Amino acid sequence: MAESVVHVIDDDEAMRQSLAFLLDTAGLNPLMYESAPQFLEALDRAPAGVIVTDIRMPEMTGLELVRRLKARGAPHPVIMITGHGDVPLAVEAMKAGVVDFLEKPFDDESLLSAIRAAQDIGAGESQDPERERIRSILDSLSPREHEVLAGVVDGKLNKVIAHELGISPRTVEVYRANVMSKTGARGLSELIRMVLLVRP
Repeated sequence: MAESVVHVIDDDEAMRQSLAFLLDTAGLNPLMYESAPQFLEALDRAPAGVIVTDIRMPEMTGLELVRRLKARGAPHPVIMITGHGDVPLAVEAMKAGVVDFLEKPFDDESLLSAIRAAQDIGAGESQDPERERIRSILDSLSPREHEVLAGVVDGKLNKVIAHELGISPRTVEVYRANVMSKTGARGLSELIRMVLLVRP
């Protein structure tokens, strides 16, 4: 079935085989591509489905792929995988239209959850109630928590945020933990996704 198709784009063969096994076991239908250009060539005849792509690939980056897909009006929701924990790059990817990003190493359930959420978006489920829920959570943060959150979303280190706000790095850690707790975000990618959903 088309709704179970997952297009996996990664130049690492071992990673492709590992993901193919995982997705197959989870009852999904994985289609493998070793490069972004290879996927773009197949795009017109490719079934609808979620795209899982590495961000750093030799011929074309995942970010460039997302921009090309957007230019062609492709409806596929995209999940980005990065091995570098590069938060500013991930924010840029999400602003470009990526629905989620995962840092390697990630556990199987994190990827499957991200795929299920992306399938819901691809099926056109409304995000308005979710947007309102997140907006009210973010509105409940204190002014200082908002300042720390802004620094985190900008990809700044705790010590940089601390210096800019005139507080200690330990205090930044406490505020950061409070933000994660109040928002219920399970990780950095989810926190950034929440902020971008409300404040693109």
